[in-house]
Amino acid sequence: MRMKWMLGAVVAAVGMGGVVWGQMLAATPPMGWNSWDAYGTTVQESEVRANADYMAKNLKAVGWQYVVVDIEWYATAPKTHGYIPGGKVAMDEYGRFVPAPGRFPTAADGKGFKALADYIHSKGLKMGVHIMRGIPREAVERNLPIEGSQYHAADVADKVNVCPWRGMEDTYGVDMKKPGAQDYYDSIARLYASWGLDYIKADDMSAPYRGPEIHALSVALAKAGKKTGRPLVLSLSPGGAPLAQHEDLAANAQMWRISGDFWDDWAKLRKQFDLTHAWGKYSGPGHWPDADMLPMGMIGLRAEVGDPRKTNFTPDEQRTMMTLWSIFRSPLMFGGDLPSNDAATLALISNPEVLAVDQHSVGGHEVYRKENTIAWVADKPGGAGKYVAVFNIGAASEKVDLAFADVGVTVAKASVRDLWRRSDVGAAQKLITEIPSHGSVLYLVTPVGDAGK
Repeated sequence: MRMKWMLGAVVAAVGMGGVVWGQMLAATPPMGWNSWDAYGTTVQESEVRANADYMAKNLKAVGWQYVVVDIEWYATAPKTHGYIPGGKVAMDEYGRFVPAPGRFPTAADGKGFKALADYIHSKGLKMGVHIMRGIPREAVERNLPIEGSQYHAADVADKVNVCPWRGMEDTYGVDMKKPGAQDYYDSIARLYASWGLDYIKADDMSAPYRGPEIHALSVALAKAGKKTGRPLVLSLSPGGAPLAQHEDLAANAQMWRISGDFWDDWAKLRKQFDLTHAWGKYSGPGHWPDADMLPMGMIGLRAEVGDPRKTNFTPDEQRTMMTLWSIFRSPLMFGGDLPSNDAATLALISNPEVLAVDQHSVGGHEVYRKENTIAWVADKPGGAGKYVAVFNIGAASEKVDLAFADVGVTVAKASVRDLWRRSDVGAAQKLITEIPSHGSVLYLVTPVGDAGK
């Protein structure tokens, strides 16, 4: 109990949730690209650069900024569509994973991700990487020293509470009750900060809930970011973070997954309506429940799930996904290969009126659910109306005829703007429209007389 209190005091001194050393991190939901849905464990530096180039040219102007290299960037010979249990890894003399130079040429000679991060920064973007909870198993077996500490890897390893995923045998846990445990997390945070990283996606952290290691990493990243002047956003995975831990999550991370890995499957999208409904009230500046990545565009090129394909989501389902993620205010992480995008995909992720809902709306929540119709409402900042999203989760087209009161808008008559079409519908006394199967609409509803304010 005493150790838990002391750790909480350290967190409070360093920073709580989105506020670190007085600076707000992730004041709005982070938006970016992640390599997982397209490339799995096998992404290469040239592909990361190509996606960064596309983002800078086509998406930066509307708020997209993070370029994230997902799992096993340290694997020297990764497996397409899966993992290699106990595969060879690149590691420094202090038992810290480093990029495999065969896949990331600029990482050779101990340079790590510095050159790649510098390139991404030169585009006006930010860089992140995925990490696994704990300490490399090879570092423990070799009992390598912990950088900046009198302790060694074997002194802090937890060989019991390991990642439960089949095939994921890269790391042991870190036993935070052991002397030197915080030193290890401090050492990896210093390394990431020295590379100039801006974002860490830490896996095997939130389901089951690994509170002590979450706290340790949060503290370490805050200290390292303060020293370099480049704050590091912390994202937690996998999905299934417990609702009961919402305060602890908000105090220690800027975003956390609420579902298992989300792929292009309607059943998974349907489930997100229940999860977002449960988690919506815990969103806010600096702490964002995360509905997971957007499996859009070309995915599965070398990924864990499926063969190379254009997303299995229909155009209506893609719009529904973007609408739900936006009014829920989820982080937006595009999973497809950006340079392969067609015009329709680019249009879906670059609509500034829709993205404004994700980035700036207030108080989004479900207000209506009956049979196949679900509605959400959120406030537009400044008192200039409300955002209203209506979804048809049924297998057939549905005619929707809803009074404004049904969707949480207390006006007799309003001006309605269709945000996806970016056009005014006109004055109305209720919402009447036809929504296709698995489709949605997203409106700005402004009381007549207040339009344009």
